[in-house]
Amino acid sequence: MKKDEIVKYWLDSSDIDFKAMDSLFNNGHYVWTLFVGHLVIEKLLKAYYVKVVDNNAPQIHHLLQIAERSGLALSDSQKDFLLEVTTFNLKARYPDYKQRFYKKATKSFAEEYMNKIKEFRTWLLKTF
Repeated sequence: MKKDEIVKYWLDSSDIDFKAMDSLFNNGHYVWTLFVGHLVIEKLLKAYYVKVVDNNAPQIHHLLQIAERSGLALSDSQKDFLLEVTTFNLKARYPDYKQRFYKKATKSFAEEYMNKIKEFRTWLLKTF
């Protein structure tokens, strides 16, 4: 695949997950809203990485590491945000984290982070 096709793949996949994130939130699935929100950002970062670095996106899920490997200039608050959202990938999956995360992932918590995910998404898409 050509670079622009790979970038399009990651962007399209992220858009599908973005719609799923909204649907999950609207149906009260707050843990999965946050998990899919992580995927939205991960796929956008991988699209950016492919665009500016290499056709092979890193096979990792750590959002800040992907952003740093791509040379993306981030503020300290954006770095903190990526670190927090990265934890949603683990906390939604593994039993030892899951119970605590289910208690933390209230509607208001999920809505706050979903809005931050949307804001970061909008900012990152402007770089394309």
